[in-house]
Amino acid sequence: MRVQAHGSIRQRLLEMGFIRGARLKVEKLAPLGDPMELVIKGYHLSLRREESGCILVQRVA
Repeated sequence: MRVQAHGSIRQRLLEMGFIRGARLKVEKLAPLGDPMELVIKGYHLSLRREESGCILVQRVA
């Protein structure tokens, strides 16, 4: 996982646990795709499409 945001958005995502090696699961997705509920490190988080677009993930089998 890699965060490609800058400034306060980047800092906020890193503080929430979006760091390299963390596992992420998409729990729920709103009908129009915004917001989405994610589970990371046992926490449920809701992110807007703008924020989640800054996160690069790699699918694990």
